[in-house]
Amino acid sequence: MSEPGYQSDTLKEFTPEPTDARRVVVLISGNGSNLQALIDAQAHDELGGEIVAVISNEPDAYGLQRARDAGIDAVVLPHREYESRDAYDGALIKVIERHEPDLIVLAGFMRILSPRFVQRFLGRMLNIHPSLLPAYQGLNTHAKALADGVTEHGCSVHFVTEELDGGPVALQAAVAVADDETEASLKQKVHAREHLIYPIAVKWFLEGRLQLGAEGVTFDGQPLSPQGLRMSHADAAEELDEDQAP
Repeated sequence: MSEPGYQSDTLKEFTPEPTDARRVVVLISGNGSNLQALIDAQAHDELGGEIVAVISNEPDAYGLQRARDAGIDAVVLPHREYESRDAYDGALIKVIERHEPDLIVLAGFMRILSPRFVQRFLGRMLNIHPSLLPAYQGLNTHAKALADGVTEHGCSVHFVTEELDGGPVALQAAVAVADDETEASLKQKVHAREHLIYPIAVKWFLEGRLQLGAEGVTFDGQPLSPQGLRMSHADAAEELDEDQAP
């Protein structure tokens, strides 16, 4: 991870002051693999807080079962039962605020959020996107990266703003694209990095280390570059016990 350098041990050096558990609400629409990474981090006291609710707009999302299995409140709020995006987001705001969260985490929540919703939680809502933003906003990022012949791809944790996938970046993890890379293999490598860095970013936010202010994202009070902190391919591969060859 760079700004300018990254040492894996630094993740273990910071000891936060004892406080009441910070509260997290996670929004999902599907399988919930990033949710599972957050649940696993919480189980090992590595999240910096407690997931108090998981909310899905899709009743059959498997992530709801992941939440129930972990003893977390699983809430279904189907968007199809509301006549407009604004009506749904208004209901979603009420459900979220009942849980009094310090942070809202989007983990595969496949809804475009209304300005009203974004402004309500601005500065305390994170998303993870499967590209090194600002490259490849939107869908089909892996296919686009391969079509362009890039040598490096990855994922980004960013604060949510009204611009789709355009909020300030906090943390990224890179993956070197192999000559024989396929969309499936690249997706698998990026997913592994998502599961690695999302719990880290959540923990840093809950500890007060990662913040969004008027001047952008800061880490330990220091402003970050537009790409945020960056974990290199080599550092991520070491953390994940991957083969170091790209």
